[in-house]
Amino acid sequence: MLAGPKPTVHVVAALIYDEFGRVLVAQRPAGKPLAGQWEFPGGKIEAGESGAEALRRELNEELGVQVIAARSLLELAHEYPDQQVLLSAWVVDAMHGVPAGLEGQRLQWTRPDALRSLPLLHADLPIVDWLESRHQAN
Repeated sequence: MLAGPKPTVHVVAALIYDEFGRVLVAQRPAGKPLAGQWEFPGGKIEAGESGAEALRRELNEELGVQVIAARSLLELAHEYPDQQVLLSAWVVDAMHGVPAGLEGQRLQWTRPDALRSLPLLHADLPIVDWLESRHQAN
């Protein structure tokens, strides 16, 4: 029996920096797919929502912050065994509030050069590649 096409999920991911140049990552809580792995904060884009709207909504729901300014960084696709993920990565340039794990997720500020020491979601690895190439260019 042939399997049908995999479902496609559209998601946003945020690069949020602190005053020390560290980036915020979140650990997926128990009960969620891929629990225990780390990811950049964000989530699914809902029907009729733009990437910017989804970013604002997700970061408010997940972290309790209000995005004031953000810019699109890159778009990428990643195939998991059960689904295709289309990911839109954003850099948050300004926000109100202090990030908190409102959905039970653990948060951690991490130096960009230390991200590979965490078990990151595979879909987020191209973002780490971008961060590393940016760092090497400076």
